[in-house]
Amino acid sequence: MTRYAFTKMHGLGNDFVVLDARKAPIPLGEKAARAISDRHTGVGCDQILIIEKPKNGSADAFMRIRNADGSEVAACGNGARCVAALLMQEAKSARAVVETAAGTLEARSDAGGLVTVDMGPVSFEWRRIPLARDADTLHLPIAMGVLKDPVAVNVGNPHAVFFVGDAESVPLADLGPQIEHHPLFPERTNVEAAQVLDRTRIRLRVWERGVGITQACGSGACATVAAAHRRGLTEAAVDVALDGGTLRIALDANNRALMTGPVAVSFTGALDDALWARP
Repeated sequence: MTRYAFTKMHGLGNDFVVLDARKAPIPLGEKAARAISDRHTGVGCDQILIIEKPKNGSADAFMRIRNADGSEVAACGNGARCVAALLMQEAKSARAVVETAAGTLEARSDAGGLVTVDMGPVSFEWRRIPLARDADTLHLPIAMGVLKDPVAVNVGNPHAVFFVGDAESVPLADLGPQIEHHPLFPERTNVEAAQVLDRTRIRLRVWERGVGITQACGSGACATVAAAHRRGLTEAAVDVALDGGTLRIALDANNRALMTGPVAVSFTGALDDALWARP
């Protein structure tokens, strides 16, 4: 029997089990990730974040990400803020560099306990999303119920942003999984239902691939602001109101997305590997 220390964290309710594998590797496959993520028999979380030694010498650590369904993904905005906060606290520094499979992210500590992460440049190029074929990423030919005419965006992971008149009324639990698995997205996609309130405010609900509806999604907020700005609906700096709270997203002159929001530690504990050894 082996036990692994973990930290339960969240960014606006988007919650994570954070494991530190820098001193010793943690054999965490799909089955283990599903067991840990289960909200009835495990710890419960949207994603599991594994801190590893950096592969890039300029980074403080590498962040590996597994969704609740066990799948491994390249990017997680709220997760990057949480891991950056731990690294900054550990190093007693106001800055941290987090390496991910999608690239290297620079983070800083801001006033009021907030953390800002440079999520890097957003992309609208169809191969980068990726899409199964060449298509106009500003107006994808997808329509399901009240969700239609989305913008495709890559922020280290794929997003389909739908602009709607009333985000609260969208049956996201029904439409989200259908769009996630749409054949136009060979790697599946995250799904955003975005209501533009004015040129500096958006109400957003998100269906995350491999997870479901989450309280917040950092990369989804970045993708939504990039899509809205590209369509001329908002300014480049927008407050995005998610179910769990508000993120501040700002696009710079190079179309890089800067995301600012809070992080919190819920509790710490130890995982017993018997949890995922069960048949």
